[in-house]
Amino acid sequence: MAGIAASQLGLSLATIGSAQSVQAHAALTVKGKAKAAAANFESMFLQTMFQQMFTGIDGEGPFGGSGALKVWRSFLTDQYAQSFARSGGLGIASHVYDQLLAQQGASAS
Repeated sequence: MAGIAASQLGLSLATIGSAQSVQAHAALTVKGKAKAAAANFESMFLQTMFQQMFTGIDGEGPFGGSGALKVWRSFLTDQYAQSFARSGGLGIASHVYDQLLAQQGASAS
């Protein structure tokens, strides 16, 4: 270590700390995007499931069976799916999250 000034050593240590900070930030960004993608996947899956559940049900009253029923029902199933996914859903999101991180070479912890 002869010939390395204390200021140069401090500068190189600061650079290492900065690089670790950048890597930690990148890992958090990847995990955040993976978590959002997993939640969106589960929400879309649930929306498709709810749409299939309501396929054979005709409405009564002024909207019975009309095009308006289909539009409003799609909004309703979308809200059901989002609400269900936010409250825990079926547990699909956690498995999708783990797989997305595995594909990225990151760990969930």
